[in-house]
Amino acid sequence: MKRPSESLPASYFEELYGRDPDPWGFERWDYERDKYAATLAALPRERYGSALEVGCSIGVLTLALSARCDRLLSLDAAEAPLAAARARLDGRPGVTLRRARVPEEWPAEAADGFDLIVLSEVLYYFSRDDLADVAARAVASLRPGGDAVLVHWLPEAPYPLGGDEAVEGFLDAAGAALRPVLARREPLYRLDVLRRA
Repeated sequence: MKRPSESLPASYFEELYGRDPDPWGFERWDYERDKYAATLAALPRERYGSALEVGCSIGVLTLALSARCDRLLSLDAAEAPLAAARARLDGRPGVTLRRARVPEEWPAEAADGFDLIVLSEVLYYFSRDDLADVAARAVASLRPGGDAVLVHWLPEAPYPLGGDEAVEGFLDAAGAALRPVLARREPLYRLDVLRRA
C-alpha cells in the first residue's frame, strides 16, 4: 500500500463525512465502544481541570470526557462532524468545540496549559514533520504532572503513518519530557498514557 507523504488535508475529512456522517462507526461499532471504555478507565485521575481533545469527530468520546473535565476544548479539522458533536454536547457546561487544523492552528488556550491532552486515532494522519510539531506543542501545553493519552488503530490503513509508527514518532519527539504511565496493546489498537515530567 502506497502511503501519502503529507498530512491529510481537511478536505479529505470533509469529503469522508459528506459520504457518511459516521464513517468510522463511532456510534455503532463494538470496537469503538470498548476502546472508549478502556480509554476512560486508563485515565490516571478521576477529574481534570482543563483538557484538550484533538480530533473529536462527532463527539462520542467528547461526551464521555466532558463528564471528567471541568473545561474541555475539543478540535476537529472538518466542520461537518462538528455539527453532530455540537448537537450531542448541546448544553454541556465547560465544553468548547472548534474547527482547527493542528499543528498550525494549535489553540491559544495552550498558553495557560492543559492537565490532559487526548490524541485518539489522529496521529497517523500527520506527516513525520507535522507529527514532531504536534508532539512538541503537546509537551509545551501540558502542565507539569499533566497526562497525554494516545490511542491508535494498528492494522494497515492508507494514512501517512501506521499506528505504531505514529505513536513511536510522537514518543521520540517528546523525549524525556513525557514518561510512560501505562502501555496497553490490544489486537486492533494500542493505548499509551504519558505524564509530563
